[in-house]
Amino acid sequence: MLSEFDLISQYFTRAPRADGPVALGVGDDCALLMPTAGMQLAVSSDMLVAGRHFFADVDPYSLGHKSLAVNLSDLAAMGARPLGFTLALALPEARAEWLAPFAAGLLALADVHDCELIGGDTTKGPLNICITIFGETLPGQALRRDAALAGDDIWVSGTLGDARLALAGYRHEFTDQIIMDGDEHALAATRMHHPTPRVALGIALRGIAHAAIDISDGLAGDLGHILERSGVGATLAVDTIPSGPALLRQTHTFQRLFTLAGGDDYELCFTAPPTKREAVMNAAMVSSTEVTRIGCVDALAGLRFIDVNGVPLDLQLTSFDHFRTT
Repeated sequence: MLSEFDLISQYFTRAPRADGPVALGVGDDCALLMPTAGMQLAVSSDMLVAGRHFFADVDPYSLGHKSLAVNLSDLAAMGARPLGFTLALALPEARAEWLAPFAAGLLALADVHDCELIGGDTTKGPLNICITIFGETLPGQALRRDAALAGDDIWVSGTLGDARLALAGYRHEFTDQIIMDGDEHALAATRMHHPTPRVALGIALRGIAHAAIDISDGLAGDLGHILERSGVGATLAVDTIPSGPALLRQTHTFQRLFTLAGGDDYELCFTAPPTKREAVMNAAMVSSTEVTRIGCVDALAGLRFIDVNGVPLDLQLTSFDHFRTT
């Protein structure tokens, strides 16, 4: 059985890049970061708990990837460039056959985004993963939730709903309504276990978008946070919201339900003025990310839904809430 310090040394200790922002990484009482002069720090934390955020028997490589991806997604939503992250890890036991692929998935994604593991903690206990991530952005250009303006377009990146469809398959929900074979479930599960943080898009949207949020608990609920913080409302053209490739094979009813209130998508929802539509599309092109315009911000508070013909829809939706959802 590995000791705590053997575990850290063997799986989570690497020399910082010579040209990177980390002056001192894993191994001391604190890490030392050197943010670019004149930039603001962006800091976020996310905790993933076995049985709550992921199945206890999930593939550890995928879990390592997702643990960092959900934090990188927070930086993306602020238009921030990643610098480094800490990892606090509680483990029932230190098993090499679990730790090796978990660390590999975590650090492979870290390398893609030049984001160094700079410290953290390990302890024995129920499986629990907590990451704190650090990034930087230009002063005055962070994509805050409180900056949406009436008249803005509403956009989303990528596609939505496949992660929720995969969860329905794992839970055997709606078995009399959802028809999905093994290949289709595997396609949906890829989005659930391997989300793509839209870091490049977030950075490209600086100076273009007004407000942004990453979609973790469902589009309707997460957009609602922007509307509340900005003191505005919105109208969504529900049938323009892009469904994931697996979800597209399901009924119209489930496409609407899972794109609006599915969660676990980790795409970006953002607002920008109509005069910036060409700039938004250019940002999408340079970041190799598809974006779709799905509605507009209104002065009237609340969130309204319309169909493809502009007819109002009465949709009763509930976003994920850790303390209200069983």
